[in-house]
Amino acid sequence: MTTFKSLGLNAELLKAVEKLGFETPTDVQDKVIPILLEQDTDLVALAQTGTGKTAAFGFPMLQRIDSTNRRTQGLILSPTRELCIQITNDMVEYGKAIKGVNVVAIYGGANIQEQANKIKRGAQIVVATPGRLKDMIKRRLVDISAIKYCVLDEADEMLNMGFYEDIKDILTHTPNDKNSWLFSATMPPEVNRIAKKFMNNPQEITVGTKNSSAKNIEHQYFIVPGRERYAALRAVVSMNTDIFGVVFCRTKIETQKVADKLIQDGYKAAAIHGDLSQNQRDIVMQSFRKKRIQLLVATDVAARGIDVDDITHVINYQLPDETEVYTHRSGRTGRAGKKGTSIIFVTKSDRRKIKSIENKLQTKLSEIQMPSAEEVFTSKINHWVEQVKTTPIKSDLHNHLPKVINAFEELTKETLIELILSKEFKSFDLHPKALEFSGEGRSERSSRRSDRSSDRSFERSDRKINAPEDKDRFFINVGARDQYEWTTLKDFLRSFLSLEQDDVFQVEVMKNFSFFSTHKKHRDLVLKAFDNLIMDDRKVSVELTKKGKTFSPKKNFKKKKFN
Repeated sequence: MTTFKSLGLNAELLKAVEKLGFETPTDVQDKVIPILLEQDTDLVALAQTGTGKTAAFGFPMLQRIDSTNRRTQGLILSPTRELCIQITNDMVEYGKAIKGVNVVAIYGGANIQEQANKIKRGAQIVVATPGRLKDMIKRRLVDISAIKYCVLDEADEMLNMGFYEDIKDILTHTPNDKNSWLFSATMPPEVNRIAKKFMNNPQEITVGTKNSSAKNIEHQYFIVPGRERYAALRAVVSMNTDIFGVVFCRTKIETQKVADKLIQDGYKAAAIHGDLSQNQRDIVMQSFRKKRIQLLVATDVAARGIDVDDITHVINYQLPDETEVYTHRSGRTGRAGKKGTSIIFVTKSDRRKIKSIENKLQTKLSEIQMPSAEEVFTSKINHWVEQVKTTPIKSDLHNHLPKVINAFEELTKETLIELILSKEFKSFDLHPKALEFSGEGRSERSSRRSDRSSDRSFERSDRKINAPEDKDRFFINVGARDQYEWTTLKDFLRSFLSLEQDDVFQVEVMKNFSFFSTHKKHRDLVLKAFDNLIMDDRKVSVELTKKGKTFSPKKNFKKKKFN
């Protein structure tokens, strides 16, 4: 059996391996690490997302740099801020036992001077997004003229995002004799051009089949009329009660709309797309990683760099145009040796694309029939029963037990259970039409009209129905200028405060500020959470309005101070 020790790692790195609980190397680590440790060579490694590529290039780079020399010796380019931070955190963990090593992340959306100061204090390894690195090179805030090792991670993603010219420009500031290591899930022509132009006779390592999907992912598809996609999504989520997944949509508008509907239906969901500020995206991603959010609804661009090992499902609300994009999407599940499921909602007219995917991935996709309302309901009941049976008993309720038993004394066991079920599932529609996929029932125009009506009723219900007497009304100095709508602000507040959907209500967004309400029991939580909070280099202020009433913006706006 291959071990990390047999790959040639030194004692300091083996300590990290043991502490992190790594047992045996993955295929890409087994093939790549010995080459990079023993040879001065350029290398192209093709492997899917989630196969352990960071350790494959991270361990050799840490072992080969001179930690006593504070000059930058290693450069790692990544496509997104999220992946940049993730790689940096991993490299710091790997190198904890190496005295004097310093890894610094530089990316957009953060204070550039603070990042420059960290570089100035000494950084043997710099992890960077192309745009911010190019800017810092131009300002002479970072020097990569003496690097020995350069990694292009997720190279196909970077080029898909339009970083080709940036990468070319960055590499002209690096030495010709450096070792270049390129890691990619696929090998499109643009990646091949980078390899030919900036690499010297690179070795090529392929783990699995080029452009193939991970073997531990089950690929499924549902034939669903376009206007019934959301009903299909709701059915799939209801049948998979422990789902922790990503739902991919084509547009920012649809992403937000789907997330809003999921929240309205009681699911823990959030949207991530280009209209959110970087801080909003960070908060959503932090909530997702901590599993406070069950479903992350995302566009392809916003989802790049998501690195979470426990994702159970990837749902393609619509198919992407490129098979490579589908490969990237599905590669976010079935990671770290775990099983995953990739689901596609496809219309009859697009069914031919399934055959194209099968040919490209060299795997068979299973057609699944949509469950009936009765099947969905049965699944939800079974899950609820298991939850009830495994709920820890609160000992402090014991004294109240006789009173409660006495109150239900006249009811039979069957009646009591029926009442509990009726209360628990009062919003679930068991009518056969509830999850029916006719596809012919509405014209496109009536569908859009119905959707708009649904959105308006959703907004009215949030602002008017949820208006308990025991509420606190808060003022917050963010608004439309910060790219918030009432739905995105509510979503942000719920995620940031770790509250349920109904705990934040009556959200009103003005141009420069907003109002929202919570139950009084959350007052201390809200005020403490926003105490000294800095977002986008300015202070976010939250204040309790007098007597829980909304004060007039025109009358009070000038009295408020904004930092």
